[in-house]
Amino acid sequence: MNPLLSVSDLKVHFPLRREGLFGPVRTVKAVDGVSFDLPPGETLGIVGESGCGKSTLCRAVLRLVEPSAGKVVWLGSDLGALHAEALRRERRNMQIIFQDPLASLDPRMTVRRIVEEPLRNFPGAGTAETRQAKVVETIRLVGGHQHWLGRYPHEFSGGQAQRIGIARALVLEPKLLVCDEPVSALDVSVQAQIINLLMGLQQRLGLSYLFISHNLAVVRHISHRVMVLYLGKVMEIAERDDFYRRPLHPYSQALISAVPLPDPKLERAKPRVRAQGDLPSPIDPPSGCRFRTRCPKATALCAEAEPPLKDYGGGHVAACHYIEAG
Repeated sequence: MNPLLSVSDLKVHFPLRREGLFGPVRTVKAVDGVSFDLPPGETLGIVGESGCGKSTLCRAVLRLVEPSAGKVVWLGSDLGALHAEALRRERRNMQIIFQDPLASLDPRMTVRRIVEEPLRNFPGAGTAETRQAKVVETIRLVGGHQHWLGRYPHEFSGGQAQRIGIARALVLEPKLLVCDEPVSALDVSVQAQIINLLMGLQQRLGLSYLFISHNLAVVRHISHRVMVLYLGKVMEIAERDDFYRRPLHPYSQALISAVPLPDPKLERAKPRVRAQGDLPSPIDPPSGCRFRTRCPKATALCAEAEPPLKDYGGGHVAACHYIEAG
């Protein structure tokens, strides 16, 4: 099966202003050579600490941030080679759900106008009556009610507002949804409702998701595969069950070790893998392996050579010099 989305060696570097007249030009390497494929109907969970490049990566895929290098191939077309109007036409197939539902909705617009706005921005949406029928259908699809349409965002709870945000993303019938921590601002019970909604929509509509989250329990529930980012680099990619059963990279092991277990006895007895110290600056990342300054397995080799991504079976790839030895 051909991938819906194929990303090759994608980089996003942000130049910083010089310090003084003769200071060096410094660069924030937010994303630094990321590659992955996304088949139709699949969810790729993207995890890592804050500042590792997750959101920047997804925004670069959508061309909301211009990549510095690399290629994004969407349905066989290189998005970087498309002129402005062609790219605009493709945008209806790629939509985004934001982290803060209320902040992403215009407080001056009714729900009807919020959900209808994408239809008005793209040709072929039909008459006003056709658009209104589509808005009603989409609101009902996400579990909303028709009486929501005349109300304003501040009249809704966080979970209801996120349903409206999802409806706005779905009204154009896209093939890809980028979910940028869509449940992190919600209560736990509401998180479960929104996650189940997204999974149901995926099965019903055949959607593909890029799902960003810090919550590895949520990622385990919704994802088919998991990709771990650290300082703009891929540390590991694996099928979901394989990833949680045998995380190979020390950073992946530290992330999973930090997830609390509901049973206090199991929580006290489980092995601990901790990342030492703080996340380094993306302006001046460590040489060699970027995780080496926090890794319990690091040696001189890790500072000298960057480990390549190796396949350890079943499409499970990781970048570490000492996986076999560990």
